[in-house]
Amino acid sequence: MFQFLANIFGYLLELLYNLVNNYGIAIILFTVIIKLLLLPLSIKQQRTTKKSAELQEKMKAIQFKYKNDPEKMNQEVMSLYKSENMSPLSGCLTAIIQFLLLLSIFYLVRSPLTYMEKIPVDNINNYVSQLQEEGQTVSNVYPEIDLIREYGKLKEKNPEDLNVEKINLKMNFFGLDLSKIPQQNMGDFTVYIIPVLYIISSFVSIKMTTKQQEKARKESNKSVIDGETGEEVKEGNNEMDAVMQTNKMMSWMMPIMSISIALVAPLGLALYWLINNILMIIERTILDKFIKD
Repeated sequence: MFQFLANIFGYLLELLYNLVNNYGIAIILFTVIIKLLLLPLSIKQQRTTKKSAELQEKMKAIQFKYKNDPEKMNQEVMSLYKSENMSPLSGCLTAIIQFLLLLSIFYLVRSPLTYMEKIPVDNINNYVSQLQEEGQTVSNVYPEIDLIREYGKLKEKNPEDLNVEKINLKMNFFGLDLSKIPQQNMGDFTVYIIPVLYIISSFVSIKMTTKQQEKARKESNKSVIDGETGEEVKEGNNEMDAVMQTNKMMSWMMPIMSISIALVAPLGLALYWLINNILMIIERTILDKFIKD
């Protein structure tokens, strides 16, 4: 699945790279396009979040009415979700898609010669062997990144090989080498610039998500009056609390996982996540302002 998506994304990234002739700018444009493609899902997710808060009064009344009959209460709650065309776990859909994208883009950035330039695996293995014969150490995890760095040597050994020309990717992005891996270049402070900016943007994004969830929680905890008994309903919505806890856990898990990978992956991957976070913050700000239902 991840390799299939990486291969599809590779066509788009290669097209953008051929247009701008810079790997960093191509990744930025790639991120913007992916975000635009996912915009309908984001709009739906935002509306679902707001609609969930509006359903809390009805759900609390159901829980109060059937508090001594859990089976009936669950049936009524599910009927309410069905009548409103909603799913109790709809908030997790975005997190799942983000997880798929995270690993797919990781495959793409880790092996740009395979998924972006479509260089045959046999050729790549041959180039790796050539470097190793000269005593050059080639990473087992990121061999294609090492090939990109050693393009000059490969060009000398294979002057007529057209596939070697594809290895010459322009990885310099405003003075930053996007092929560098923080873990392998800990003495170079420039490798920390993009990951640190990504961490900052992640916390801003998490704060926005937490703020939205707390707003929904406050709405769900407001007292309502049961229509039949006239009694005040104060019980919280256990189902919604569970969903919020799940979403909160996912909102923290994704950045932590991404930061861990960013430290051991080429900077091109961290750049994608950074731009994606910035676009996400802008998107949430705009949608929260204009989507009212």
